[in-house]
Amino acid sequence: MGKGAEPEDAGSGGSGGGDGGGAGGGMRTVQRAIDILGLFSEHRPALSIREIVEASGLPKTTVLRVLQTLRLNGLLWLDEHGRYTAGPTFLRWVRMADQGWRLPAPARRALRDLAAEHRETVHLYVRRDVHRVCVAQEEGPQALRHIVQVGDELPLWAGGPSKVLLLGADDSLLDRIARRSPHGPAHAETLRRWAAETARQGYAVSHGEHEEGLSSVAVPVRGRGGDVVAALSFGGPSVRFTPERLPRFVASLAGAARTVAGGLGALPTEG
Repeated sequence: MGKGAEPEDAGSGGSGGGDGGGAGGGMRTVQRAIDILGLFSEHRPALSIREIVEASGLPKTTVLRVLQTLRLNGLLWLDEHGRYTAGPTFLRWVRMADQGWRLPAPARRALRDLAAEHRETVHLYVRRDVHRVCVAQEEGPQALRHIVQVGDELPLWAGGPSKVLLLGADDSLLDRIARRSPHGPAHAETLRRWAAETARQGYAVSHGEHEEGLSSVAVPVRGRGGDVVAALSFGGPSVRFTPERLPRFVASLAGAARTVAGGLGALPTEG
């Protein structure tokens, strides 16, 4: 695949955009580059300069400078239509990420066994600041199922896995999560209540909190020191997450969580 032609409205930029100098300006530039890369997704794999400017809210001259730097480092590429897409440098990064986050065989087998036994999709999440990230997944065999892809990032303001990952969270984190939620700052009290309930029960359940008709049940995966390092969960249509099935879900997840915990020791942590 070639780089394609430079878009008509691309240029060397200029000094507009107010990046500034020094450490503060450098950090702003890095964050802007990250924000621009974050605009790309499986659903939007290629973007024009105009789309990037509109979505980022940044001055066009600033966008052009950042795009030029990302292209020079292979993080962005131009397709045959002059749109930006992911560059080849990501191929190496994806390979490194896969090696670093791949679960050992016993843990992967535990997820497969869960999905086969209960016929529901299994997810493993870790917390990244105010989000949870899916780091492993095993699809259930039923046609109607809830799929979250590995690498997908979801908010922490609702959902069974989120409630588990909130165990031990301080007030500052809960307040930041609440402010980002559709419920506003007052939601922090609900998050505290959910965390307390999860600590008391040893598991968490949600019904329709993120999306109507979807449910989840999750248990904590604990590290050697007892801290919660991940959440192991079933997710699927609410009609199948009945009170009768809940105890079996929890028991199987809790058993598998001990196997998964042994495989998480080699995985990177947020610190």
